[in-house]
Amino acid sequence: MSKLRQLNLVLDLALKKEQNCAMLYQQANMHLQQNQIKLSGLERYRLDYLHGIRQKAHQGVDAQSMNQHHQFVGKLDKACEQQIQLINNAVLVKAQRKQQWLLQQQKSKAIKSLILSKQKKAIALENRQEQKMFDELAAQHAFKKTSLHR
Repeated sequence: MSKLRQLNLVLDLALKKEQNCAMLYQQANMHLQQNQIKLSGLERYRLDYLHGIRQKAHQGVDAQSMNQHHQFVGKLDKACEQQIQLINNAVLVKAQRKQQWLLQQQKSKAIKSLILSKQKKAIALENRQEQKMFDELAAQHAFKKTSLHR
Protein backbone atom coordinates (compact mmCIF):
# COMPACT_ATOMS: atom_id res chain seq x y z
CA MET A 1 0.00 0.00 0.00
CA SER A 2 1.45 3.35 -0.98
CA LYS A 3 2.31 5.88 1.67
CA LEU A 4 -0.18 8.36 0.24
CA ARG A 5 -2.97 5.82 0.45
CA GLN A 6 -2.03 5.05 4.03
CA LEU A 7 -1.99 8.76 4.85
CA ASN A 8 -5.38 9.19 3.22
CA LEU A 9 -6.76 6.42 5.44
CA VAL A 10 -5.26 8.14 8.49
CA LEU A 11 -6.80 11.42 7.31
CA ASP A 12 -10.22 9.78 6.94
CA LEU A 13 -10.00 8.50 10.51
CA ALA A 14 -8.83 11.90 11.77
CA LEU A 15 -11.69 13.67 9.99
CA LYS A 16 -14.22 11.23 11.47
CA LYS A 17 -12.75 11.82 14.92
CA GLU A 18 -12.90 15.58 14.29
CA GLN A 19 -16.59 15.32 13.35
CA ASN A 20 -17.23 13.31 16.49
CA CYS A 21 -15.43 15.89 18.63
CA ALA A 22 -17.47 18.66 16.98
CA MET A 23 -20.68 16.77 17.70
CA LEU A 24 -19.69 16.25 21.35
CA TYR A 25 -18.85 19.96 21.65
CA GLN A 26 -22.22 20.88 20.17
CA GLN A 27 -23.99 18.54 22.59
CA ALA A 28 -22.09 20.06 25.53
CA ASN A 29 -23.10 23.52 24.37
CA MET A 30 -26.76 22.48 24.10
CA HIS A 31 -26.61 20.89 27.56
CA LEU A 32 -25.23 24.13 28.99
CA GLN A 33 -27.97 26.17 27.33
CA GLN A 34 -30.67 23.82 28.63
CA ASN A 35 -29.31 24.15 32.17
CA GLN A 36 -29.22 27.94 31.85
CA ILE A 37 -32.83 27.94 30.67
CA LYS A 38 -33.82 25.77 33.65
CA LEU A 39 -32.07 28.18 36.03
CA SER A 40 -33.84 31.15 34.47
CA GLY A 41 -37.17 29.35 34.89
CA LEU A 42 -36.43 28.54 38.52
CA GLU A 43 -35.40 32.11 39.25
CA ARG A 44 -38.52 33.51 37.56
CA TYR A 45 -40.71 31.07 39.51
CA ARG A 46 -38.97 32.05 42.76
CA LEU A 47 -39.52 35.76 42.12
CA ASP A 48 -43.17 35.19 41.18
CA TYR A 49 -43.66 33.08 44.30
CA LEU A 50 -42.07 35.77 46.50
CA HIS A 51 -44.31 38.38 44.91
CA GLY A 52 -47.33 36.18 45.66
CA ILE A 53 -46.24 35.80 49.29
CA ARG A 54 -45.93 39.58 49.68
CA GLN A 55 -49.43 40.04 48.35
CA LYS A 56 -50.77 37.41 50.77
CA ALA A 57 -48.82 39.01 53.63
CA HIS A 58 -50.63 42.29 53.04
CA GLN A 59 -53.94 40.45 53.35
CA GLY A 60 -52.79 38.79 56.54
CA VAL A 61 -51.18 35.33 56.83
CA ASP A 62 -50.73 33.22 59.97
CA ALA A 63 -47.25 32.31 61.22
CA GLN A 64 -47.50 28.64 60.24
CA SER A 65 -48.40 29.50 56.65
CA MET A 66 -45.61 32.08 56.49
CA ASN A 67 -43.16 29.48 57.82
CA GLN A 68 -44.25 27.02 55.11
CA HIS A 69 -43.79 29.69 52.46
CA HIS A 70 -40.34 30.48 53.86
CA GLN A 71 -39.36 26.78 53.78
CA PHE A 72 -40.52 26.49 50.18
CA VAL A 73 -38.46 29.54 49.19
CA GLY A 74 -35.50 27.85 50.87
CA LYS A 75 -36.08 24.76 48.71
CA LEU A 76 -36.25 26.96 45.62
CA ASP A 77 -32.97 28.62 46.65
CA LYS A 78 -31.37 25.20 47.06
CA ALA A 79 -32.68 24.12 43.64
CA CYS A 80 -31.18 27.28 42.12
CA GLU A 81 -27.83 26.56 43.79
CA GLN A 82 -27.87 23.01 42.43
CA GLN A 83 -28.71 24.31 38.98
CA ILE A 84 -25.83 26.80 39.18
CA GLN A 85 -23.51 23.90 40.06
CA LEU A 86 -24.79 21.97 37.04
CA ILE A 87 -24.14 25.03 34.89
CA ASN A 88 -20.59 25.38 36.24
CA ASN A 89 -19.92 21.72 35.44
CA ALA A 90 -21.46 22.14 31.98
CA VAL A 91 -19.20 25.13 31.32
CA LEU A 92 -16.15 23.01 32.20
CA VAL A 93 -17.30 20.13 29.99
CA LYS A 94 -18.00 22.52 27.13
CA ALA A 95 -14.50 24.02 27.43
CA GLN A 96 -12.93 20.55 27.48
CA ARG A 97 -14.90 19.42 24.44
CA LYS A 98 -13.99 22.60 22.56
CA GLN A 99 -10.31 22.04 23.35
CA GLN A 100 -10.53 18.42 22.15
CA TRP A 101 -12.25 19.53 18.95
CA LEU A 102 -9.65 22.24 18.25
CA LEU A 103 -6.81 19.80 18.93
CA GLN A 104 -8.34 17.26 16.56
CA GLN A 105 -8.74 19.98 13.92
CA GLN A 106 -5.02 20.72 14.22
CA LYS A 107 -4.19 17.04 13.79
CA SER A 108 -6.39 16.80 10.69
CA LYS A 109 -4.79 19.93 9.21
CA ALA A 110 -1.32 18.54 9.89
CA ILE A 111 -2.17 15.28 8.11
CA LYS A 112 -3.64 17.22 5.17
CA SER A 113 -0.48 19.31 5.00
CA LEU A 114 1.69 16.18 5.06
CA ILE A 115 -0.36 14.61 2.26
CA LEU A 116 -0.08 17.78 0.18
CA SER A 117 3.67 17.86 0.72
CA LYS A 118 4.02 14.20 -0.28
CA GLN A 119 1.89 14.80 -3.37
CA LYS A 120 4.05 17.78 -4.40
CA LYS A 121 7.21 15.72 -3.92
CA ALA A 122 5.74 12.86 -5.96
CA ILE A 123 4.77 15.24 -8.77
CA ALA A 124 8.21 16.86 -8.73
CA LEU A 125 9.87 13.42 -8.87
CA GLU A 126 7.60 12.38 -11.72
CA ASN A 127 8.41 15.60 -13.58
CA ARG A 128 12.17 15.06 -13.11
CA GLN A 129 11.90 11.47 -14.35
CA GLU A 130 9.86 12.59 -17.32
CA GLN A 131 12.39 15.34 -18.12
CA LYS A 132 15.24 12.84 -17.78
CA MET A 133 13.46 10.51 -20.21
CA PHE A 134 12.96 13.36 -22.70
CA ASP A 135 16.60 14.36 -22.34
CA GLU A 136 17.72 10.78 -22.98
CA LEU A 137 15.45 10.55 -26.04
CA ALA A 138 16.79 13.85 -27.33
CA ALA A 139 20.36 12.67 -26.73
CA GLN A 140 19.66 9.38 -28.54
CA HIS A 141 18.05 11.26 -31.41
CA ALA A 142 21.01 13.63 -31.64
CA PHE A 143 23.42 10.70 -31.46
CA LYS A 144 21.57 8.95 -34.31
CA LYS A 145 21.70 12.13 -36.40
CA THR A 146 25.42 12.54 -35.87
CA SER A 147 26.00 8.85 -36.58
CA LEU A 148 24.08 9.07 -39.86
CA HIS A 149 25.97 12.15 -41.06
CA ARG A 150 29.41 10.61 -40.72
